[in-house]
Amino acid sequence: MVESAGHLNPGDPEVAFSRFRLGADLDDLVRHVWVARWDVPAGAVRPQRVLTYPSANAVLQPAGAALHGPSRVLTTQDLTGRSWVVGVLLRPAACRLLTATDPARLVGRREPLPGAPLPAVAAAMGRPAAARPAAEADREVAAVLRAWLAPVAARVDDAGRLANAACRVAEERADVLRVSDLAALLGTTTRTLSRVVRQHTGLTPKWLIECRRLQAAATTLFADPGTDLAALAADLGYTDQAHFTRRYRAVVGETPARTRRHAPAPA
Repeated sequence: MVESAGHLNPGDPEVAFSRFRLGADLDDLVRHVWVARWDVPAGAVRPQRVLTYPSANAVLQPAGAALHGPSRVLTTQDLTGRSWVVGVLLRPAACRLLTATDPARLVGRREPLPGAPLPAVAAAMGRPAAARPAAEADREVAAVLRAWLAPVAARVDDAGRLANAACRVAEERADVLRVSDLAALLGTTTRTLSRVVRQHTGLTPKWLIECRRLQAAATTLFADPGTDLAALAADLGYTDQAHFTRRYRAVVGETPARTRRHAPAPA
């Protein structure tokens, strides 16, 4: 089965992605940094389809910096012209440390992030590619982001680490199909797990499990549109194809057949 990091249709030739970590000492706060650069021909549009990891992103781009909460459904961003964006995929522990807003109020929403080092990031990203290779710009961006986030990472507490662990295990363990399974693996109760996850993400442990399953499904159908739906549903732990299709449409916002139609034509 195809693995997913949330981005469901990578491969557009005019859109370049890079990804890097900020260091082990920031792992409690940051999963990774993602950078996109694009140069789309005039009049053309490149839609980017994403089913997000269940946490927030700090997003820096020429228009400003914002904290984006997780979304329960697939989102599409249309890329045009020439530009860039730098995103920090945050661990669940991070949201409460970067804003006073209740994470539940950020689900599917965003708010300004005035403390982000946008001028320094823009300076690194704005230089012409001929004068500065992308990898060099990424290293400069990483240094700027580390300086900003290292003091925040030092404030992560045990509850934040439990929320981080819940998201990690729910994403990585395909055999985890129930909240009780997840709680048992983490050595806690379902009540405590539900409270901590909701406090840090605005979502439920059940959603963490469903997100992983539907990310895998959407990415598989895009990469291999001939995949048998009944077999895919069974592999992901759904009771039958009809149940899978209902949940897929509710979360992804389209039918499996429509996702298949987004797949690139065979070369």
